[in-house]
Amino acid sequence: MGMDGMADAEEILAAWRRERPDLDVSSLAPFIRTLQVTQLLGAEVEKVFLEHGLRRGEFDVLTSLRRAGAPFTLTPSELADLLMLSRAGMTNRLDRLESAGYVERRLDPGDRRSFLIALTEHGRELIDETFTAHIANLHRLTAKVTPEQRAVLDEVMRTLLAGLR
Repeated sequence: MGMDGMADAEEILAAWRRERPDLDVSSLAPFIRTLQVTQLLGAEVEKVFLEHGLRRGEFDVLTSLRRAGAPFTLTPSELADLLMLSRAGMTNRLDRLESAGYVERRLDPGDRRSFLIALTEHGRELIDETFTAHIANLHRLTAKVTPEQRAVLDEVMRTLLAGLR
Protein backbone atom coordinates (compact mmCIF):
# COMPACT_ATOMS: atom_id res chain seq x y z
CA MET A 1 0.00 0.00 0.00
CA GLY A 2 1.41 3.40 -1.00
CA MET A 3 1.76 6.33 1.38
CA ASP A 4 -1.35 7.90 -0.17
CA GLY A 5 -3.46 4.89 0.85
CA MET A 6 -3.63 3.50 -2.68
CA ALA A 7 -2.45 0.03 -3.55
CA ASP A 8 0.81 0.04 -5.47
CA ALA A 9 0.38 -1.11 -9.07
CA GLU A 10 3.45 -3.36 -8.81
CA GLU A 11 2.02 -5.11 -5.74
CA ILE A 12 -1.29 -5.66 -7.50
CA LEU A 13 0.44 -7.03 -10.60
CA ALA A 14 2.64 -9.36 -8.53
CA ALA A 15 -0.42 -10.70 -6.71
CA TRP A 16 -2.29 -11.36 -9.96
CA ARG A 17 0.77 -12.98 -11.55
CA ARG A 18 0.98 -15.26 -8.52
CA GLU A 19 -2.75 -16.03 -8.46
CA ARG A 20 -3.34 -16.18 -12.23
CA PRO A 21 -0.05 -17.04 -13.96
CA ASP A 22 -2.13 -18.13 -16.96
CA LEU A 23 -3.09 -14.50 -17.74
CA ASP A 24 -0.97 -11.73 -19.25
CA VAL A 25 -1.82 -8.88 -16.85
CA SER A 26 0.61 -6.35 -18.37
CA SER A 27 -2.28 -4.10 -19.51
CA LEU A 28 -3.41 -3.78 -15.91
CA ALA A 29 -0.49 -1.57 -14.78
CA PRO A 30 -1.21 1.45 -16.98
CA PHE A 31 -4.92 1.05 -16.28
CA ILE A 32 -4.35 1.12 -12.51
CA ARG A 33 -1.99 4.08 -12.79
CA THR A 34 -4.43 5.97 -15.05
CA LEU A 35 -7.20 5.50 -12.50
CA GLN A 36 -4.93 6.61 -9.66
CA VAL A 37 -3.67 9.66 -11.54
CA THR A 38 -7.24 10.59 -12.48
CA GLN A 39 -8.37 10.31 -8.89
CA LEU A 40 -5.46 12.28 -7.43
CA LEU A 41 -5.32 14.94 -10.14
CA GLY A 42 -9.09 15.32 -10.18
CA ALA A 43 -9.14 16.40 -6.56
CA GLU A 44 -6.28 18.87 -7.08
CA VAL A 45 -7.87 20.33 -10.21
CA GLU A 46 -11.25 20.65 -8.50
CA LYS A 47 -9.70 22.79 -5.74
CA VAL A 48 -8.91 25.57 -8.23
CA PHE A 49 -12.48 25.59 -9.55
CA LEU A 50 -13.91 25.71 -6.03
CA GLU A 51 -11.55 28.55 -5.05
CA HIS A 52 -13.15 30.52 -7.87
CA GLY A 53 -16.69 29.57 -6.88
CA LEU A 54 -17.26 27.08 -9.71
CA ARG A 55 -18.10 23.44 -10.00
CA ARG A 56 -16.30 21.38 -12.64
CA GLY A 57 -19.36 21.32 -14.91
CA GLU A 58 -19.78 25.08 -14.72
CA PHE A 59 -16.09 25.54 -15.53
CA ASP A 60 -16.59 23.32 -18.59
CA VAL A 61 -19.50 25.43 -19.86
CA LEU A 62 -17.65 28.70 -19.34
CA THR A 63 -14.46 27.43 -21.01
CA SER A 64 -16.50 26.16 -23.97
CA LEU A 65 -18.03 29.60 -24.44
CA ARG A 66 -14.68 31.34 -23.98
CA ARG A 67 -12.97 29.05 -26.51
CA ALA A 68 -15.69 29.83 -29.05
CA GLY A 69 -14.19 33.31 -29.44
CA ALA A 70 -16.03 36.61 -29.72
CA PRO A 71 -18.96 37.05 -29.31
CA PHE A 72 -18.60 34.03 -26.95
CA THR A 73 -21.97 32.48 -27.80
CA LEU A 74 -23.16 28.95 -28.54
CA THR A 75 -26.54 27.28 -28.70
CA PRO A 76 -27.56 25.07 -25.80
CA SER A 77 -27.40 22.09 -28.20
CA GLU A 78 -23.85 22.94 -29.25
CA LEU A 79 -22.82 23.19 -25.59
CA ALA A 80 -24.51 19.89 -24.73
CA ASP A 81 -22.78 18.17 -27.66
CA LEU A 82 -19.37 19.62 -26.77
CA LEU A 83 -19.71 18.48 -23.17
CA MET A 84 -21.49 15.19 -23.98
CA LEU A 85 -24.41 16.13 -21.74
CA SER A 86 -28.14 15.61 -21.96
CA ARG A 87 -30.25 18.68 -22.71
CA ALA A 88 -31.69 18.50 -19.18
CA GLY A 89 -28.22 18.37 -17.62
CA MET A 90 -27.19 21.37 -19.70
CA THR A 91 -30.29 23.32 -18.68
CA ASN A 92 -29.45 22.84 -14.99
CA ARG A 93 -25.91 24.13 -15.48
CA LEU A 94 -27.09 27.07 -17.55
CA ASP A 95 -29.71 28.02 -14.95
CA ARG A 96 -27.04 28.14 -12.22
CA LEU A 97 -24.61 30.12 -14.39
CA GLU A 98 -27.30 32.55 -15.50
CA SER A 99 -28.48 33.21 -11.94
CA ALA A 100 -24.85 33.92 -10.97
CA GLY A 101 -24.56 36.43 -13.82
CA TYR A 102 -21.91 34.51 -15.80
CA VAL A 103 -24.04 33.75 -18.87
CA GLU A 104 -27.20 35.10 -20.40
CA ARG A 105 -29.77 33.67 -22.75
CA ARG A 106 -30.37 35.72 -25.90
CA LEU A 107 -32.82 35.18 -28.71
CA ASP A 108 -31.11 33.77 -31.78
CA PRO A 109 -31.44 36.46 -34.48
CA GLY A 110 -31.26 33.69 -37.10
CA ASP A 111 -34.08 31.66 -35.55
CA ARG A 112 -36.53 33.49 -33.27
CA ARG A 113 -37.74 30.13 -31.86
CA SER A 114 -34.38 29.36 -30.26
CA PHE A 115 -31.81 31.16 -28.19
CA LEU A 116 -28.09 31.49 -27.73
CA ILE A 117 -26.03 31.26 -24.56
CA ALA A 118 -23.67 34.21 -24.25
CA LEU A 119 -20.80 34.69 -21.85
CA THR A 120 -21.29 37.93 -19.89
CA GLU A 121 -18.40 40.30 -19.23
CA HIS A 122 -18.44 39.13 -15.60
CA GLY A 123 -18.36 35.51 -16.80
CA ARG A 124 -15.48 36.21 -19.17
CA GLU A 125 -13.44 37.86 -16.41
CA LEU A 126 -14.13 34.93 -14.08
CA ILE A 127 -13.24 32.24 -16.60
CA ASP A 128 -10.08 34.05 -17.72
CA GLU A 129 -8.94 34.29 -14.09
CA THR A 130 -9.94 30.69 -13.31
CA PHE A 131 -8.40 29.27 -16.48
CA THR A 132 -5.12 31.09 -15.77
CA ALA A 133 -5.06 29.55 -12.27
CA HIS A 134 -6.02 26.15 -13.74
CA ILE A 135 -3.11 26.16 -16.20
CA ALA A 136 -0.67 27.24 -13.47
CA ASN A 137 -1.99 24.39 -11.31
CA LEU A 138 -1.53 21.86 -14.15
CA HIS A 139 2.05 23.04 -14.61
CA ARG A 140 2.63 22.59 -10.88
CA LEU A 141 1.05 19.13 -10.87
CA THR A 142 3.12 17.95 -13.84
CA ALA A 143 6.38 19.63 -12.86
CA LYS A 144 8.21 16.30 -12.52
CA VAL A 145 7.28 15.30 -16.08
CA THR A 146 9.73 16.50 -18.73
CA PRO A 147 8.42 18.08 -21.94
CA GLU A 148 9.60 14.97 -23.81
CA GLN A 149 7.73 12.67 -21.42
CA ARG A 150 4.63 14.85 -21.74
CA ALA A 151 4.78 14.50 -25.53
CA VAL A 152 5.12 10.70 -25.29
CA LEU A 153 2.30 10.49 -22.75
CA ASP A 154 0.07 12.64 -24.95
CA GLU A 155 0.76 10.44 -27.97
CA VAL A 156 0.05 7.25 -26.03
CA MET A 157 -3.21 8.67 -24.67
CA ARG A 158 -4.21 9.91 -28.14
CA THR A 159 -3.62 6.40 -29.56
CA LEU A 160 -5.57 4.80 -26.72
CA LEU A 161 -8.49 7.20 -27.18
CA ALA A 162 -8.56 6.63 -30.93
CA GLY A 163 -8.89 2.91 -30.32
CA LEU A 164 -11.80 3.46 -27.93
CA ARG A 165 -13.87 5.68 -30.21
